[in-house]
Amino acid sequence: MFSKACEYGIRAVLFIAKQSLQDLRPNITEIAKAVDSPEPFTAKVCQQLARENVIRSRKGPNGGFYLEKNSTLKLAEIVAVIDGDAIFNGCGLGLRECSSEKPCPVHDQFMVVRNGLKHMCENTLVMDLASNLEEGETFLKV
Repeated sequence: MFSKACEYGIRAVLFIAKQSLQDLRPNITEIAKAVDSPEPFTAKVCQQLARENVIRSRKGPNGGFYLEKNSTLKLAEIVAVIDGDAIFNGCGLGLRECSSEKPCPVHDQFMVVRNGLKHMCENTLVMDLASNLEEGETFLKV
């Protein structure tokens, strides 16, 4: 459902958050390798997220990307920066006009999926997911 850029962005931020729990600041090469993403694409996505203050970056020998340990960043904020809100409001078939008055063939079923995804993204803290990664309960790369 997410664009490839958004998938990479979410994975990158989760890795950054996991590293931040250990007071580490990974660089682009480390992030790309950890989330199995092309390095130039990872750099572009991370720079976009840093410009929008979703993640933080520091230059220099001890530099890299990080999140504050007490961050309240939610998945929805990452999605908003990379994909916008179309995934939460758009038509399941990509039609320009789709509404309750003029529904596409999957309108009602897709609304349930779309609303569930929106609820999950708006109520999921990145640092909670990072803690699950840290404890080995979940994985970013198999």
